Formats: sequence, C-alpha cells, structure tokens
Amino acid sequence: MSLAGRSLVTMDDLSNDEVEGVFSLADGMADSLGEQSSVCQGKIMASLFFEPSTRTRMSFEAAMLRLGGRVITAVDIGATSLAKGESIADMARVVGSYADIIVIRHPWEGSAKVVADYAGVPVINAGDGGHEHPTQTLLDLYTIKKERKTIKGLKVALWGDLKYGRTVHSLAYALARFGATILFRPAPGLGIPDHVVRKLTAEYGGELRRYGTADQSETGGLFSLDAIYVTPSTPHQLAMMADVSLQVELEKGVDAIYVTRLQRERRDAAKVEGDTRREYPVVDKRLLRERTFKETLVMHPLPRVDELAYELDADPRSMYFKQAARGVPVRMALISLLLGSKKADTGRDDRSRKPGTSHPAYNRGFGVRCQNRNCVSVNEEKYIKPEFKIISLKPLTLRCIYCEHETFPKYVASAEWHEGTLKSKRYHSSDSHWMKKIRPENLIIFDSESEAQSRGFLPGKYAEG
Repeated sequence: MSLAGRSLVTMDDLSNDEVEGVFSLADGMADSLGEQSSVCQGKIMASLFFEPSTRTRMSFEAAMLRLGGRVITAVDIGATSLAKGESIADMARVVGSYADIIVIRHPWEGSAKVVADYAGVPVINAGDGGHEHPTQTLLDLYTIKKERKTIKGLKVALWGDLKYGRTVHSLAYALARFGATILFRPAPGLGIPDHVVRKLTAEYGGELRRYGTADQSETGGLFSLDAIYVTPSTPHQLAMMADVSLQVELEKGVDAIYVTRLQRERRDAAKVEGDTRREYPVVDKRLLRERTFKETLVMHPLPRVDELAYELDADPRSMYFKQAARGVPVRMALISLLLGSKKADTGRDDRSRKPGTSHPAYNRGFGVRCQNRNCVSVNEEKYIKPEFKIISLKPLTLRCIYCEHETFPKYVASAEWHEGTLKSKRYHSSDSHWMKKIRPENLIIFDSESEAQSRGFLPGKYAEG
C-alpha cells in the first residue's frame, strides 16, 4: 500500500484498509523507535501551529526527528505574513517550496483543505477549527485496537462537548466506518451537530435513536444518554430494541468512554460560564463503579480541565497517557507513508480511497455562501469560491466542501431556460415543483431573493413555494 504524495485533511481521505496499513507500520516502528533515523533523512517538515498545542505539535515534531528529518516551524499568526493580509493559499505555495510535507493547525474550518489544494506537497490536518482532527482519531482508533483487538461491534461512549470538539467529529465517522455502536452523552446544549449526524446516517448507513428526558431513566444510573448510533453491522435486535432491552445491553458493558473538555475557545465568552459549566458531566471513580463501566477504557485527547478526575490516573482502565505516547509512532508511520519513504502491507488490494456516498458538486461560485462564519471560504472569500456538494434535493441541502456545514437555500433557477433574456430569467422556491424539472447541470441556486435579483433574475410564479 502506497500513500505517497497524498494528503490527510479528513478521515475520508483514508479507506479502512489504509488506516489498518498505518497501524501495521506504527506497530513496527513502536518496537524500534531508535532504528528509524534514516527513513526520512534529508526531508523537511513545516510545522504550522496557529492555535495552542502541546501533544499534537510536539509528537509531530518528535516523529519527524526520529525519522531522521528536520523541522521548520511557525507558531504565531502574528509573526507571519498572514498578519499582513497574506492569503492562506499564497502561504501554502511558499511554504510548499520550502518543505517536503506540511502539518497545519488553524482556527478556520477548511483551512487545511486550502493548504492541501495549493501547497504542492503532502499536507496533514492537525486540527482546523471545530471541523476535524484526523491524526488524533488515528491514534484513538489505534489505542482501542491495541487494547481490545478489534473495533467492530464495540460500544463507545462520546462524552462532553460534542458540538465543538473536533476530535469527536472525526472519531464518530471512523467508529461508524469500523462498525462500532456510538453512545452520545453531551453536556447541556453541546450535542452532536446535525450535519455530523446526517453524514453518519446518510453516508455510513446505520440508525440514530435519540432519547428525551423521559427516556433517560431507562438507561439507568449516572449514565444518561442523548442518542445512540447503531451501525449496519450491528445485530438487528440492537437497532430495534425497546428501552428495557437497551438497559440489558448496556449492562453488558461499555467498551470505551471518550471524554472531551469544554471547548471554551470556540464559544462566546458569555456562554462559557453558567449552567453549562456547572452541569458539565464528570468522569470519576463514582461513575466507574457502575456495572456498565467495570471494564471500560477511559480515553481523553487531552488537555483535561474539570471533566476527568485526577483520581483515575492510577486506574488501569485509564488510557489517556498511553494515547498521547502512541501519537509518536502513529504519526511517524503516517509521515513516512505520505512522503513515500515507506509502504505498508494491508494484506488486501484496497483500491477505494474514500468511503461514503458520492454527491454531485455545485461550484458556480456565486448565488450561495457557506453560513458557517468560521469557514475559510467566508473568511477568505476574495480568492476562495464557495463550493458545495448537493446532499439532498428535498429539502435542498448543500454541504460546504471546506467545513462540511450544511445550508438550505431557498431559491433556484435554471441556466437552460433564461437564454439571456430578462423575460425568462425567473427564480423559484426551492421547495416548488420546479426543483424536480431543473437538470443538475443547469441548476442555479440562490440563498436569498436579493442575491437572485442582483444577478438579474425576477421572481417567478412559484417564488414563494
């Protein structure tokens, strides 16, 4: 298996067999860290960390140094030309001419994709806003696989800030692909985003069952659930079970609990305090005394704040420091594969690179914008044209190719009908019957009437739906 010249921006950039190939190579490197110093000799890695980081940055740099390569770094936007107004694309072109591989962390969602599009060298996403953190997911999966020998069929609880925690989003997609059942336990107001849920169910199959306040007592004890995602590989009775059967299933044990902190840096300061902070769920000895967690792995991407008790550090079920340590061999394996310095044998000829469903693209570059204010396409709209995937026609749903947030445009027109004459340049409601009659290649989408009218379109008879 060769990953030479590829980039890792989201978990969808690797197939399941390619993930297994990374793990196989990481196993070999973990057993001989001191013998890898010639693997990437003469290669340079650019380490661009424009958000705070300890483990991710240092493990990447340690990985490159152990491989015999060298590192150049930038850790403060204010000390780079980005502070002067340079675009991320221009920065990518320049840094790509200095280094053989780029690792980037940036607060804007989709920024890693822009760097990968323009750098001309492999790029690794080390976290782009609240979007994804694929290498953290690799070492999380690696830890589960090492400790439980498999991922398929396991029950994994995602705990805490599921709205802004990018590690949770990447991990949820990966767990679904590998056949695990996911239990969602968010802090108040911090549930898994709808666009993440829709991607899980639409592209990885399976079923999501949500629980209301009245249902939570059925799950028992201290562990109240918001939702359960059941993969297609899970026995049918689990997907269809009644609440009492759910309790029986949970009593068999949760295999891993993945704890995340409150992502204060991604929220308005006024919203950080108050009820959310006071009611944030805590994992401690009291919780782990429940039968459900008797043999549960306790995981955390770190850093922790108040959500994970220090009293658990000596507990053999605690995995978070092992996770951090395993970041070095996993990232060594990934770097060497992307640079073409190593190949990995998965035992299978896996030609499919990206899992999930293929969706038609919408890239006219006008008419509709991403509604996520933290998306790179919004913050650098001077040179990045909005691009989307058409996820659904009823209702019309677009997914931004940069940040993966969804938008639901209200108006459509056809490039085939208007023929440049004002009389026939009409726009219509996206939920009208015209939506079915416009061929995808002729579809023009507007997120507002003012946008449609600025392009010279007049309201049609069915502009109001």
